[in-house]
Amino acid sequence: MIIKQLSVFVENKSGRLAEVTELIAQSGININALSIADTTDFGILRIVVDRVEESAALLRANSMTVSVCDIISIDLDDRPGKLAEALRVLSENGIFIEYVYAYSSPGKGGLARVVIRVDDTVRADECLRKAGFN
Repeated sequence: MIIKQLSVFVENKSGRLAEVTELIAQSGININALSIADTTDFGILRIVVDRVEESAALLRANSMTVSVCDIISIDLDDRPGKLAEALRVLSENGIFIEYVYAYSSPGKGGLARVVIRVDDTVRADECLRKAGFN
């Protein structure tokens, strides 16, 4: 499934991540997934929220640099090898993976949710669906 993700450039200093997530929370927006990649001076906060455009506008209004992009989100049975199967489908179809992050909730139906940023989201979505991934 193709969904939207926000990428927020944040200064790498104490309290900055709390500030961003508090702004989102105060607006009643739910964060569904989150990942951060950092360097010495800044980080890229990648978040999936339930109200993308509203979140982007809110963060921009608070002087933050935000971009919105398409990503793939799939649910996998939470068992060894399922992620490898999905990634193999993309590899065999020549789809380049930029990054992946995932989470699972034991006892929540046995599913893991995986977020994948690729070079061709439409084709990746088609290939994964054809291979039986939701």
